[in-house]
Amino acid sequence: MSLPSGVGLKGVPLVQPGPAAPSRGLGRLAPAVPGAIALFLLFLAPMAFMLVFSFWRTDVDFNLVPDWNINNYTKFFTVPTYLRTFLKTMLMAAAVTAAGLAAALPFCYFLVRYVSRRRQRLVLLAVIVPFWTSYLLRVYAWQAILGERGALNQALQAIGILDEPSRLFVYNDIGVFIVLVYVYFPFAALALYAALEKFDFSQLHAAQDLGARPDQAFRHILVPQIRSGIITACIFMFIPILGEFLTPTLVGGVQGSLIANLVVNFFRGAQIAQGAAFAIIIAVFVTALLVVFRKYLRIEDVVARE
Repeated sequence: MSLPSGVGLKGVPLVQPGPAAPSRGLGRLAPAVPGAIALFLLFLAPMAFMLVFSFWRTDVDFNLVPDWNINNYTKFFTVPTYLRTFLKTMLMAAAVTAAGLAAALPFCYFLVRYVSRRRQRLVLLAVIVPFWTSYLLRVYAWQAILGERGALNQALQAIGILDEPSRLFVYNDIGVFIVLVYVYFPFAALALYAALEKFDFSQLHAAQDLGARPDQAFRHILVPQIRSGIITACIFMFIPILGEFLTPTLVGGVQGSLIANLVVNFFRGAQIAQGAAFAIIIAVFVTALLVVFRKYLRIEDVVARE
């Protein structure tokens, strides 16, 4: 027997769902409004201005002239100094990232596998303590350590390796490399620790019981399961180094300049159009890197599973 439309099994009228109230949908979006405003004011709007300025030119009086052209972009790829500095920046970022991963992976492996939970927290606290101080102060401290009369030179002279103070570790790429590894090591350590903490180390023993060598178990069992941590560490190290200018300025000097130093010099020299074009190129390159990293970083790799 069929029931009349709008009537339930016991004769109770069914309540027909009405259209959702518009205010309810807007209410759900309210928490995102402050973040959206900050994103627009601090990122999207400045980048839009930079994009427009990058197609203008700077006249002899250092004024922006709305003369639309692509000369600022062609200079980046045609002037050998600019292209060489950009390639050097990528090599420096890759070297620092590789060194940071090489140092952080065994450190976190030992920490997670052989150190008690309570002491792990103490060690992690020691790793992040440098973040409590200013970035500028830390770089200045390393300038004093690596300097001609710094602690490193004095130690090497004391043990007889050097006869006189040397500038080998400062005002060049070596000094920039050392300081950047120090600065970004905590990012790699925290990302890898979070990944290794969820790993079941009994799988390594099971793989070796089945005939796998330790290096095979490491490559085929451990590395794939901590891929999210490795990729996250690469993101936290490689991409920020593309915008580093303070460490190359204070520790590297002229010989240790990176691409961000060129951008800063353009803006300081009132060559806003050229600096804006270089900044846009770097931003596009960083965005492309994030897309590539995102392709290999699935969301289920990041969310912890019960």
